[in-house]
Amino acid sequence: MPNRLANENSPYLIQHANNPVDWFPWGAEALAKSRAENKPIFLSIGYAACHWCHVMEHESFEDPAIAEIMNLHFVNIKVDREQRPDLDSIYMAATVSMTGSGGWPMSVFLTPDLQPFYAGTYFPPVPRHNLPSFRDLLTGISRAWQEERAEVDKVAANVSAHLQRQNKYEDSGILLSQKLLESAAKYLHDNYDWGFGGWGGAPKFPQPMTIDFLLRRSLAPDQRKSALHALQAMARGGMYDVVGGGFSRYSTDNHWRVPHFEKMLYDNAQLVRAYLHVWQVTGEPFYRRIVEQSLDFVLRELTDPQGGFCSSLDADSEGVEGKFYVWDAAEIEQTLSEDWDFFKAAYGITALGNWEGRTVLQRALDDATLSARFALPEAGVAAKLAECHRKLLAAREKRIRPGLDDKILTGWNGLMLSAFAEAARALEMAGNGVSEAKSEISHSKYLKAATRNADFLLREMRPNGKLCRTWRAGKTSPEVFLEDYAALTLGLLDLYETDFNNRWFAAAQELADEMITRFADPDGGFFDSPSDGETLLLRPKELQDNATPCGNALAVESLLRLAALTDRADYRTLAEQTFRLVAENAVRHPTAFARWLGAADFALSTVKQVAVVGDPAQSETQALLAEVRASWRPNLVIATSALPLPPNAPPLLAERPMLENHPTAYICEGFVCKTPVNNAEDLKKLLESK
Repeated sequence: MPNRLANENSPYLIQHANNPVDWFPWGAEALAKSRAENKPIFLSIGYAACHWCHVMEHESFEDPAIAEIMNLHFVNIKVDREQRPDLDSIYMAATVSMTGSGGWPMSVFLTPDLQPFYAGTYFPPVPRHNLPSFRDLLTGISRAWQEERAEVDKVAANVSAHLQRQNKYEDSGILLSQKLLESAAKYLHDNYDWGFGGWGGAPKFPQPMTIDFLLRRSLAPDQRKSALHALQAMARGGMYDVVGGGFSRYSTDNHWRVPHFEKMLYDNAQLVRAYLHVWQVTGEPFYRRIVEQSLDFVLRELTDPQGGFCSSLDADSEGVEGKFYVWDAAEIEQTLSEDWDFFKAAYGITALGNWEGRTVLQRALDDATLSARFALPEAGVAAKLAECHRKLLAAREKRIRPGLDDKILTGWNGLMLSAFAEAARALEMAGNGVSEAKSEISHSKYLKAATRNADFLLREMRPNGKLCRTWRAGKTSPEVFLEDYAALTLGLLDLYETDFNNRWFAAAQELADEMITRFADPDGGFFDSPSDGETLLLRPKELQDNATPCGNALAVESLLRLAALTDRADYRTLAEQTFRLVAENAVRHPTAFARWLGAADFALSTVKQVAVVGDPAQSETQALLAEVRASWRPNLVIATSALPLPPNAPPLLAERPMLENHPTAYICEGFVCKTPVNNAEDLKKLLESK
């Protein structure tokens, strides 16, 4: 008989609906039962695409004997970490403080008043790897609860007090400066892995925020080598799906060869922007292909029919990690026939494979070497590889697919909205020439995806005008968090700067004002949960970036951009005060604060505020916009409108007449406005001036 999780909307929780464990979702019923029966809570936190979550389920939660112990001695609660990042944050901090490390599945034991007293991650069904069996652990915890309650309560109180102290952040007294940002960039350069690419050892994570910060700081060719090297290393394959596009979560080895095969929306959103920006800086087609292939993957495999972006694809298919993505040499040879020798050389394929007897595709020879060996022009190499990939993709589509976590998360969608909006602007709108009217440009598939997504989020994720975090199958959850507000605000601003629809700007400003009201901490920065949210052990306030940017960093970035578009000093003041909470740590640990560093680069630079007045459909206006978009300009904001200004137009456009009745560009920077211009050549000079 299904347990209570059968009535939930999270795919991860539903996966456990037929376990013999008497699972509860997090909520009043479970917490009341724990208090009434004086039973400890076993809190299990994971997510749908997590391989080891599946392993622990199969080994332990599907075992009737283990389930009997759990049901007799504990109130068992399952939480989807993606749906409840507040609970994940609180109890991950507890797990790390008690064990020195964390991860998922997370296994935490709580008192009825939600204080943690024992924590870990994966526990095996039998003792191994210096871990107790889960059965023995349950028995030991139950015995301690009944026989050593005073000691359990003492540990719980001490851990909770530590978490409360850890959650208080004070003004560091340090102001971020260009010198400190230079120190952070130097640290990243000095600690870069020039052998294999990236930072740190296996498992290797892609670090898109770090790469983007370095690109912002290193616009000179000799200063951007580490960022380019990292992007090239990841895109050779393994981590990157050369057949279908898109990136896996991380590499299990130093070579970026064997990934943890889950594909997450947030990783792909951030990596798309990093590859897009480096293409804008270098103009190299290789990077553009990665962007287009990754966005096409999202459109094909992670897009809901209504326009939302789904959360992830599982690492497993048919119960086997990576089975959907790996290959046998004979299968590739049969699929490619006459192109087999060429492809085998390109990817160094052998009959023995490179992982557990099978092959994870990773480039072995570059285009120039293949060109020489097979007497092909380099452009022909790229075309031939693309055709091989298309054939392999068609063959792979016949396999049983990994599971799709089809819930829509506002924060992650905001990140991907930014990626699609920027790609539409850079790939399909910049350099189109003055003959292409706006009505034609609006048919761009990336712009269409971005506008459908923004429309979906503002329509479906704001029932009764209140933003929600999660949507699935027409149902929303009541929770919402700082990252949802901040990421969506940034996504809407990126979309506004792409199609100049005032609806997006107005919604972004409205969300930012709500964010300040519901999340701002009078002592500085923002809480992750709203003032009217559920009362938990503590109100989390995360300041460190993880796999996703922390909500505080996104909030600061959104306020800085809005300040530049509105001239509202209160936005900028709040953002600058928040920087003081992280300035010291951001410079000491730049990979953990990279989104902060990117926002600080914006704050400390002379931001160019560009106002273009004129009909966006006119060729003269398009010429001015094309000039602004001809390069990656991370420290620039732009607003555009025909006259007279419609309601909700950004204040940056106010009182800007057209010169001689021609579309006109105004540039302000550092509280000084330059002479307005109405031709692209003069605008280029102003944009390039220091």
